[in-house]
Amino acid sequence: MTKDKRKTWIVLIILQILVIFTAVAEGLHGNFYNVFLCAFTMILFNIPRFVNVKLNIYLPSALEIVILLFIFAAEILGEIQSFYTIFSKWDTILHTINGFIMAAIGFALIDILNQSPKIHFNMSPIFVAFVAFCFSMTIGVLWEFFEFGADYFFHTDMQKDFIVNSISSVAINPSGLNNTIKINGITSTVVNGIKDGVQGQYIIEGGYLDVGILDTMKDLLVNCIGALVFSVIGLFYIKNRGKGSLIWKFVPRMKTKEEIEATNNFIQKVRKKKNK
Repeated sequence: MTKDKRKTWIVLIILQILVIFTAVAEGLHGNFYNVFLCAFTMILFNIPRFVNVKLNIYLPSALEIVILLFIFAAEILGEIQSFYTIFSKWDTILHTINGFIMAAIGFALIDILNQSPKIHFNMSPIFVAFVAFCFSMTIGVLWEFFEFGADYFFHTDMQKDFIVNSISSVAINPSGLNNTIKINGITSTVVNGIKDGVQGQYIIEGGYLDVGILDTMKDLLVNCIGALVFSVIGLFYIKNRGKGSLIWKFVPRMKTKEEIEATNNFIQKVRKKKNK
């Protein structure tokens, strides 16, 4: 195992221990949904290993560590420890990183195919970067679909709502025409409905409750920024192929025969130790 991979294993072990402690604590408090999130997180931790062992794709240690930290930050810190609501920029930061990571993965997939002798096409560096950008944005859109589905069918709030002080809508135009009605300086909103089985009027202080759309558009915007950043630096990488460049540490690639053999030998050694 290389020095860089040892760092990855250390990070993985530390994160797994933290997840286990979190699962035990949440279980003792009867928060079984959070226990499920911990179990789901442990499954997600195995994705880099699956890609490395089963697909024979080399993930640079820097990228693998970023992926592991991203999973931990999203599921354990974000969902269970409520970082999404405690820190207003937490969700924005994670969506930006997600755009970067997905662009790296999309870039690698196209670049690997581009270099394969079995595939009879040759994309220009600009087109590879463009496809990587599109791949990242597609993943971002699919994730927003997932958030909307969870909110609609399971009444969660993955698409975090925002309090706004002005609205502009044709839905409140009494004439029914396609002309917007603008309301500015909103300080509170009165909602008539049923809360906890009780019918009544409920006041939303501070303004009008925007349901999800601002969060969705903000997430897609920062995902776009992350994807664009990687696509641009990936363009320079593919033109120069410089192993000494910083981007080299974030670009997955197909393993060589020697690396595949080294991985298989390492797995066999681990299995022999377990069987003793």
